Amino acid sequence: MNKRPTLADVAERAGLSKTAVSLVLNDRPGSRLSADAVARIHEAARELDYRPNAQARSLRLGTTGTVGFISDDVTVTRFASAMIRGLLDAADDSDRGVLIAETFKHPKQLRKAMEAMVDRQVDGLIFGALSARRIDLPALPAGMRAVTVNCVNPDVPIAVLPDEEQAGYAVTRRLLDAGHRDGIAVIGNAPLARADPRISVTIGRRFNGIHRALDEAGVTPVVVADIEFWEPWNGYDAVKGVLASGAPVTALLCLNDRVAFGAQQAMHEKGLRIPDDLSLVSFDDDELASYMRPGITTARLPYLEMGRRAMELLLDPAAEKREHLLEMPVQVRGSIRPVSGG
Repeated sequence: MNKRPTLADVAERAGLSKTAVSLVLNDRPGSRLSADAVARIHEAARELDYRPNAQARSLRLGTTGTVGFISDDVTVTRFASAMIRGLLDAADDSDRGVLIAETFKHPKQLRKAMEAMVDRQVDGLIFGALSARRIDLPALPAGMRAVTVNCVNPDVPIAVLPDEEQAGYAVTRRLLDAGHRDGIAVIGNAPLARADPRISVTIGRRFNGIHRALDEAGVTPVVVADIEFWEPWNGYDAVKGVLASGAPVTALLCLNDRVAFGAQQAMHEKGLRIPDDLSLVSFDDDELASYMRPGITTARLPYLEMGRRAMELLLDPAAEKREHLLEMPVQVRGSIRPVSGG
């Protein structure tokens, strides 16, 4: 087995002392070395493929160089797994390792995961959720840094969330700017979810953005269909009822892509097409939105960006203790037809 190169090997190759090499490679203050000497040290380290001893570094700095990520269903959900990619990218940029655990919303599993990570002396914890809701957490150890991503907890002052109000406003403006004023149907009003933060802390904000855009334009929806659970079959039933009512609808504003998929099926049964007969917009940018033909204009949940931002905030001692909102960019596809006379 080849012997792992040591600090002494780098020092010998560079023709400098171990102390000088340690100061440079460990980014420690106090080095008065010339630029040439610093360059020789880095070149020697590259030639030898030298990597600092993680255990020794942890003992010296009082950290382990690892953080923990605990979520409910994120890792097993293809739609949200981008969150993990984002936080892993940010961790890699900072030379950190990440321990990952999934709880499947079981309190016992959550406690076990936290205890295991604390026992391994992680430098901080990130808690994530598939849907943006208030989560319950066991008491955190004193001094443990923590961030929530796509969820909130009253004992964790730093949270990363999608900017749902911005998204609601932006998506609605797409319809208004295309001339849809007298025929917008809102599909997916969810009174219970809007009232209960354990179901969602952002659905109400999405509606706030929608209504702000409508109010500014002086527009009232021609139909508002209640749906407590945003699933395709509920979207299908709601839009089937809207079409049967004979309401003068020109556009469907669906509250997520699964509802939009069900809406499309109800339209198909009636021989109606998107956007020739009805325009359709939505939220989340689930895979369904791009698979549908035509693709649906929808606001993308920024899972990857949220994961990256959560890691950056965890590693930043000066991070502001507040909600950090990330834009939900609108993915423009072919589901809106301009209308005249709006």
